[in-house]
Amino acid sequence: MVLELGKGALVIDDMKNVSIKIGEVVEEEEEWAPMGPTPMPGIATLRDWDFFLLKRYKPFYAPACDMCCLCTMGKCDLTGNKRGACGIDLAAQTGRIVTIACSIGVSAHTGHARHMLHDIEHMLGKKLDEIPVDLGPEIAEVAPLTELITGIKPKTLADLERALRYCEEQIVQVVDAIHTGQEGSYLDYESKAFHLGMLDSLGKEIADIAQICAFGLPKGEDNQPLIEVGMGVMDRSKAMILVIGHHAPPAVNIADYIENNGLEDEVDLGGICCTANDMTRYYQKAKIVSALSRQLKVIRAGLADVIVIDEQCIRADILYHTKKLGIPVICTNEKAMHALPDMTAKEPKEIIKYLLDGNPGCVILDPLKVGEVAVEVARARRKQRGDDIGPRLTEEEFTEYAKACTQCGNCTIACPQGIRIGEAMEAAENGDRSKLEERWDICIACGRCEQVCPKNIPIIDMLNYAAWNRIVNEKGKIRRGRGPVRDSEIRNVGAPIVLGTIPGIIAPIGCGNYPNGTKEVYTIIDEFASRNYIVVTTGCMAFDAAIYKDEEGLTVYEKYHDRFDGGGVLNIGSCVSNAHIHGAAIKVARIFAKRNIRANYEEIADYILNRVGACGVAWGAMSQKAASIATGFNRLGIPAVVGPHGSKYRRAFLGRPYNDEDWMVYDVRSGERVRIEPAPQDLLVAAETIEEAIPLMAKLCFRPNDTAQGRSIKLTHYIDLSLKYLKRMPDDWHLFVRSEADLPLAKKEELLKELEDKHGWKIDWEKKKIVEGPIRSYHAGFNPTNVERLFKEGFMTL
Repeated sequence: MVLELGKGALVIDDMKNVSIKIGEVVEEEEEWAPMGPTPMPGIATLRDWDFFLLKRYKPFYAPACDMCCLCTMGKCDLTGNKRGACGIDLAAQTGRIVTIACSIGVSAHTGHARHMLHDIEHMLGKKLDEIPVDLGPEIAEVAPLTELITGIKPKTLADLERALRYCEEQIVQVVDAIHTGQEGSYLDYESKAFHLGMLDSLGKEIADIAQICAFGLPKGEDNQPLIEVGMGVMDRSKAMILVIGHHAPPAVNIADYIENNGLEDEVDLGGICCTANDMTRYYQKAKIVSALSRQLKVIRAGLADVIVIDEQCIRADILYHTKKLGIPVICTNEKAMHALPDMTAKEPKEIIKYLLDGNPGCVILDPLKVGEVAVEVARARRKQRGDDIGPRLTEEEFTEYAKACTQCGNCTIACPQGIRIGEAMEAAENGDRSKLEERWDICIACGRCEQVCPKNIPIIDMLNYAAWNRIVNEKGKIRRGRGPVRDSEIRNVGAPIVLGTIPGIIAPIGCGNYPNGTKEVYTIIDEFASRNYIVVTTGCMAFDAAIYKDEEGLTVYEKYHDRFDGGGVLNIGSCVSNAHIHGAAIKVARIFAKRNIRANYEEIADYILNRVGACGVAWGAMSQKAASIATGFNRLGIPAVVGPHGSKYRRAFLGRPYNDEDWMVYDVRSGERVRIEPAPQDLLVAAETIEEAIPLMAKLCFRPNDTAQGRSIKLTHYIDLSLKYLKRMPDDWHLFVRSEADLPLAKKEELLKELEDKHGWKIDWEKKKIVEGPIRSYHAGFNPTNVERLFKEGFMTL
C-alpha cells in the first residue's frame, strides 16, 4: 500500500478522539549544491563578519538629538558621556535609533512581500505551490539572495513563502532587542542593523520574483520598450487615474479592466513612485507621472479624476488636499486607510455611486474590485470636468498672492533645501515668473513652507502656476523596468568587472530628496555611462533621470543600451527590484568565480568587498526603507554614497586610510597578512555636493583585486573626474598606486614626477619604474580574504 501525504486530516478509528492534521509537507531539499555554513542565519550568526566591517569602517555618529525619550524614566540627557536612566549612552542610543529606522524599512518591504503573496493567491485563484518560479531560459540562478541567505532554491512561490517566514521571525527578534533594558553596545546595534538590512534585501527579492512570476513581468530581457514619463504625459482629454504607492496588484486590476473593456482610448493610467514602475512593467500603455518628490505638485495640479493609493510613500495629508480639489481617493491597502469607510464588501456599483455623490473616498481591500470602481468613477468625473485642466490659480490670484508676500523668510527657514521663495515672490510681483519656475524643480513639495506662511500663501500652487508651461510639456522616456540581470550577461561581464577593465557598477537608487533638483541625477548617470561603467537604477532616481535630454533630444535611456554591460543604463525596476542589484554581485561570485553561494553569506560578501567594484548612490535618500536598503548593501560589501540630507540618518561608516591594522588582509597565495590600499575606503558616506560625490563614487569602485590594467582605468577616471568637478588632483590618488603599471598611460611621466616630488617615492627614471613608495607591490596572483576560516582552508578561485 502506498500512502500519499497531502494537506488535510487523518482520523484513526481505533484511537478515540485522536486526529492527525497535516499542514505542510516539506520534501527533502534537492542537493543542487552543498549546504553552506549559515542557512537562515540568526542575529549572532554573522556577527564576526559585521564586527570586521565595523572595525575597518568605524561608525561615525551625528545624532539629531542628544536626548532619549523612549521610556517613562526619561527623558534623559546623554551629552558629555552621560548615561540614561536605563544605562544607555549616546553611541548605543544612536545605534539603537539606526536599528529602529532599519526595522521600519525592512518591515515595509517584508510586509509588502507578504501582501503580494496574499493578493497573488486571491487574484490568480491558485495556491502558491501551483505557481512556478520561472525566470526564463537564461536565468538558472533565479533567486541568488534566497539561495545565499536561506539555502533554499525556490521552485514555486511556496518556497519563497518559506523564506519569507524566516524574514518575519528574524525581524521580530531584532525589534525585541530594541526594547529598553536589552542591548547596550553600539557595535551590536549596528550588527543588528546589518542583519535587518540583509533581511530587507531578501524580502525585496521575494516580493519582486513573486510579482514577476504571477503577473508576467519582464524577466531580465534587454532592449526594453520606452515608457513615457513626466507630468506632461497624462492625456488631459481622457479620464485620468493616478495610482500612488508601491504595491502593484490593484493597479494590475485597473489595467486589466481598461483592456478587457476596450477603454484604452478613453482612460489614461498614470502613477507616482514604485507602483508606477511596476504597473508599466505589466501594462505598457501606463505612464509614469513623477517620483515621490513631486507628489504634492501632481495632486495640487489637479491632474487626476481619481487617485488610488496602496502602501508606502503616500502623503499623510493626501485627503486634506484632495478634498479641496474634489478628487476621490480609493485606499486599497490596510496599512493606509486614512479614516475612510471600508466598502470592500459592497458591490462596485454602490461604491461608484458613493464616490460620485461627492464623498472624499473609501477603502477597497479586494484588488479585484478596484479596477471597475476606479475606471468608472474616473470616466464619470471626466464628463463632469470638461475637456481641459489648467492651473489652480487665476492670473489675478497669482498676482495678489505675490503682492501679499512680506519677505519674512519663514518659508526659507522651514524649507529642507533653503529655497529663497521670498526673492521669487518679489520678482513675480514685478511680472517676472522665471525665478519661481527655476525653483519649481528644486522644491521637493514637502509643503512645510505653507505651514509657516503668515499670509497663508499657497506656495505650491504659486510654483505650479509659474511652471505650468513646463509641467504640460514635461515628457521624457524611460526604459520599462527589466527586472533581474541574466546569467548570460554575468558570463560576459564577470571577468571584466572583477579584473577592473569595466571600471565599476554604479547604482543610483532611492528617493528624491535631492539638494539641488533632479538634473543632478541625470548628470550622475550620464557621466558614468559615458565612461563605460554599468549603471543600474531603480525607483525615483530612475524616473528623475528620464526627464532630461541631451543636445540631440535624447534621454539617457535612449542614448545608452540597457544590457548589463559597460556603458549600459538599466532601469531594473521598483524599490523591491533593488534585490536584483545585490543578485548581480552575488552571481559574479557564483558564475564567474564558481563560488558556492548556498547559505554562504560571509564568503560571498568577502568576495564582493575584495573583487566586485560596485557603488550605490542614494542622492535623495529620505525614507527608513532607504536606510535598510543601504545597510543591506553594506553588509554584502557594497559601499554607498548619500546626499547631504543622508547625514540625517545619523551615522556613516568611514574608513581610516592611515590606520594600518584596519587594512590588513590574508593573502591565500603567499600565506601572509598584507597591508592593502584603502579600497573601498568607506562603506557609507555623505557628500555635500554633486561635485564631491561623483569623484567619490569612482574612488569607491577601487578593489584590492584589481589588475594593473583595471586599476589604471579606474585611476584614470578618478583623477579625471576630480579635475573636472573639483578642479584639482585628488589628495589621495597615490594611495591606490601599487606599481607604475597602475598609472594612467597618458599621464604616466607627470604622475611619476609628482610621486617623487610630493610624496617622496623613489623612481628609476631610466626604466620609468617605481622602486619604493607604494603601500604594497602588485602581484597578479594576489588572492585576498578577510575571513580567517577561508584563509586556513587554502586555495580559492578568483
